[in-house]
Amino acid sequence: MSSTGFAYSNLVGKSVPPPAPRWAGNADFNFVGGHNDRSLIPVEGLIEATASVLRREGAELALYSLAQGPQGYRGLRQFVADKLGRWRGIQAGADDVLITSGSGQAIDLINQVLLEPGDTVILEEFTYGGYLTKLRRLGVDIVAAPLDEDGIRIDALGTILADLKGRGITPKYICAIPTIQNPTGSIMPLDRRHQLLALAREYGVPIFEDECYADLTWGAMDAPPALYALDPSRVIHIGSFSKTLAPALRLGYVVADWEFMSRMVAIKTANDSGTGALEQMVVAEYFSKHFEDHVNELSATLKDKLDTMVEAVEREFGTAVEPWLPKGGIFLWMKLPDEVDVRKLVQPALKAGIAFNPGPEWAVDGAAAKSRLRLCFGLTTKEEIRQGVAAFARVCHDETGIPVQSGNVRHVAAESGE
Repeated sequence: MSSTGFAYSNLVGKSVPPPAPRWAGNADFNFVGGHNDRSLIPVEGLIEATASVLRREGAELALYSLAQGPQGYRGLRQFVADKLGRWRGIQAGADDVLITSGSGQAIDLINQVLLEPGDTVILEEFTYGGYLTKLRRLGVDIVAAPLDEDGIRIDALGTILADLKGRGITPKYICAIPTIQNPTGSIMPLDRRHQLLALAREYGVPIFEDECYADLTWGAMDAPPALYALDPSRVIHIGSFSKTLAPALRLGYVVADWEFMSRMVAIKTANDSGTGALEQMVVAEYFSKHFEDHVNELSATLKDKLDTMVEAVEREFGTAVEPWLPKGGIFLWMKLPDEVDVRKLVQPALKAGIAFNPGPEWAVDGAAAKSRLRLCFGLTTKEEIRQGVAAFARVCHDETGIPVQSGNVRHVAAESGE
């Protein structure tokens, strides 16, 4: 029964997820999600870009999609095409780009085009939690491809594809995050990219390539060409401005063959009246002049924060933790001893003002990832990182006895004279 007395629950569809709790605010030490550094939001630059583009084109807001069609603001589509050509090796024009309301809408559109209940897809064993939630809701069978420090293991993927073929199953896609994998932060080498594409061709499976973090590498855009650049005929490529500029702007994009994209456009047109135009105009105006400088500064700041987090984790957890050192992005993926179930730490950590992502939410086999977790260092300051990791180590020690001798435990013992 609702607070108004009407029994809405009797009318809710069977596929609707459980009710959400009321939002209680962010934790003091917020290590979850894909937040960005507040200090690097270019507020003045965005104000200037907004004023400039509104004076020039603002009257066009009178028309849906600025009268530029359902694929989005042409200035932003052209920027995406230019950016991908310069840094990701992708040869595409503005007409090959679809602007979406965040990468989440891009994922939904791809799934709507390709998937029916009972279909099979291949995901990396550790992956973006949103993929898992969406696919399970769709009733899709998910097969996990093992990872190593360079991304998907090609030998294991070959075995998986051969086994599925033997059972008469052709996966609808292989979902890969080859450049700054989420959550591990790896970058797939060029030779392995070619091997992945060769397997996809052999078995007739398209690749869904997620490059939402690809601009945030430590080596000044130092990464092999995108999979789409190597074989545009069978790769669907998505990206985002959430990590390079601001997640609250909700802008993503897709690059794909028109035969496929036309299906996405048809679905998007039926479901909405276009992605917010003002955001597109402002981002295009700002990034067309400042993208490289902004991303270089952001990447340098993030690398500095990562170093701070790694130092804090090693100091507080010692040999009790195994971190996967990322090559870019905003996450540190780490493993505690097998006997630790991080799911049991979520509520005690929240009571201590700490929010983190438990590993099972980012793994196809959640139970097997019970000792893993993901920490986001994008939002917090370096001092908050140090304090938050120390506080988390205390929670972990109090709940599990691990780490046996964290930095803060030693400090407390010294103060007590033990």
